[in-house]
Amino acid sequence: MRAVVQRVSEARVTVAGETVGAIEGPGLCVLVGVTHDDTPAKAAQLARKLWTLRLLPADEDGVEQSCSDLAAPLLVISQFTLYGDARKGRRPTWNAAAPGPVAEPLVDEVVARLRELGAKVETGRFGADMQVALVNDGPFTVIVEV
Repeated sequence: MRAVVQRVSEARVTVAGETVGAIEGPGLCVLVGVTHDDTPAKAAQLARKLWTLRLLPADEDGVEQSCSDLAAPLLVISQFTLYGDARKGRRPTWNAAAPGPVAEPLVDEVVARLRELGAKVETGRFGADMQVALVNDGPFTVIVEV
């Protein structure tokens, strides 16, 4: 699994003009891509990593904090294009991206595991034409692979 993680002060996803998920920060906006050999165990590993990764602003002692430290929210959005390959030609291929019937349950598993850990999680809508708006705080963006 692959995730692009952005520290945000706010983020939201709309589908056909309707807001389907929104958070106020500090928090994380997480784009999640799934490939063919991903498993529920990898989804659980990604959830634990997202919950405990110290990407949020430092406390008074100068120590960066995690979502678990601050009970910070996460907006998790499925993003098959994270497995696009544009090394050849002018059109990316999507061969490495898992098909919807494989990917959707694994993205749902990430969300479920985050919630089990105590996270407040908002989501996009799998397979929909989504518009994502966010304020990247920093800017601060990292790629996480498990």
